[in-house]
Amino acid sequence: MQQSLRKLNTRQLINRHFSLRQLSKLCQLSLFAAGLVLGSASIHSAAANEAPASAVKVDTVTSMSLAATAELMGTIHSKMHVPITAGVSGRVDWVAAPGSFVRAGGELVKMDMLPLKLSRAEHVAQLKRAKVNRDYYANEVKRLETLRKTNATSQFQLDQTRSQFELAEADIEIAQLQLEQIDDQISRATVIAPYDGVVTERMVLAGTDVNRSDVLSKFLDTEHLEARVFIPVKYLAFLRLGNELTLANDQQTMSAAITAVIPSADPRSQTFEVRIEIPSHLNSQWAAGQLVKVTVPTQKAQPTLTVHRDALILRKDGTYVVKVDADNKAVRLPVKVGKGTFERVSVTGDLLNGDRVAIRGAERLQDGQAVIIQ
Repeated sequence: MQQSLRKLNTRQLINRHFSLRQLSKLCQLSLFAAGLVLGSASIHSAAANEAPASAVKVDTVTSMSLAATAELMGTIHSKMHVPITAGVSGRVDWVAAPGSFVRAGGELVKMDMLPLKLSRAEHVAQLKRAKVNRDYYANEVKRLETLRKTNATSQFQLDQTRSQFELAEADIEIAQLQLEQIDDQISRATVIAPYDGVVTERMVLAGTDVNRSDVLSKFLDTEHLEARVFIPVKYLAFLRLGNELTLANDQQTMSAAITAVIPSADPRSQTFEVRIEIPSHLNSQWAAGQLVKVTVPTQKAQPTLTVHRDALILRKDGTYVVKVDADNKAVRLPVKVGKGTFERVSVTGDLLNGDRVAIRGAERLQDGQAVIIQ
């Protein structure tokens, strides 16, 4: 019995001895690992301090009002896309072909001028005849007035001749007005372009007889374009004349001011129309009839801190920006990204209005690394 107890105590002592040895080894390994971590941190910090200064481009953190937005589809329209009508009745001699670019004052349509020229010649002859008739009665009045002084003619005959003279003068006025009417028809027989533009459609060909006001072609102003978008009525309070909206097509994104708000809602769609003028120097990227994305505000704007989109560094563990402090040292800060515009986004984080953040060359910067601002 005593021998069994002695053997049991001996085994317990041996097991305890081995447990203490294992614990000791574990403690040594933990201390070694901690030393490696501290050593690595020290090396990393030393590397950041000893790394050469890196050139960066910076932008300023700015407080501005941003609102939640929605993308709606709009359509590009020309401010002037008018039908070209015949100014006079007659036969068409020539119509500009579709696709023709015509400057303001250039010819769009030519009518057959022969009937108008013949009519003008007729009215010129009638005017000449009226003048001859007036001159005859003018001389006759003078002659009868002389005879009346000697009672060689009656007063009735004199009055009758004066009346005929006045009628002759009225005939001259009528002939002159008719001649002006013919000249006006001749001027309208050639239709000129009211502005610089392109012929988009031709309705008739040369040799066709048309009546006045018949549509001959359609003429598009390519210089003055505008976007028209229909917006839900619930967003009417957030849109005012002069507000800038973002427009985008496949080639270009731009901001333009609202030029017209038409607060008349369609009873079925419950939308109202907004028009946005396209700057003329950007017209090469836009065409009438083209679909365009329009970003409109959907709630009241609130002041918030914003950074340039290029300042954001996207990583798996989150989004960061690199702040450049007063000593031109890099400080990497995590941020949360909110709503934004084409160039700027709202952020929340350890930033203040006026802070400098890197927008070029920030991806490889380490905390505490010196930078050179370009």
